[in-house]
Amino acid sequence: MTETIEAKLTSAIRDIKDFPKEGIVFKDITPVLKDPVLCGEVVDSIVEYFKGKGVDAVAGIESRGFLFGVEIARKLNVPFVPVRKVGKLPYETISHKYELEYGYSEIEVHTDAFEKGQKVLIHDDLLATGGTAAAAAELVNKIGAEVAGFSFLIDLTFLKGSERLNSYSNNIQSLVKY
Repeated sequence: MTETIEAKLTSAIRDIKDFPKEGIVFKDITPVLKDPVLCGEVVDSIVEYFKGKGVDAVAGIESRGFLFGVEIARKLNVPFVPVRKVGKLPYETISHKYELEYGYSEIEVHTDAFEKGQKVLIHDDLLATGGTAAAAAELVNKIGAEVAGFSFLIDLTFLKGSERLNSYSNNIQSLVKY
């Protein structure tokens, strides 16, 4: 019997207790990155799910969304767009400020990152509360593009992030759910 991508990832992802602060169990994907075959399977699984769904661009959220986002875009034969923390992009930008558990954060993209009407897949490594992914979706919408869907390696389902993202798209793929 062939092992599923979910089972392979569950075996590879390690838990780091009390990181970055006490009470948090960090899901460490660096063991996944050490396995080039598994990395390829991650990309192939995401591409297979979104193939035929009209994706015109992939937006990867800084920084771990870049790790697989570029390769997903390449395999879908569409542009890759980095979504970065404020002050990291060199050209004209548009930003979106959003609330975190304790405070605020802000992300941005170049003003010419998407064309009006383009369908954008937003990719990150982990879905928690959905705040950062929702902020990325707001940036996509501000430019006049549409959210084609979201892809994640990991979904921490108890934080209900996918519920927050449903208003942008029902195409939400997570390879592993905790």
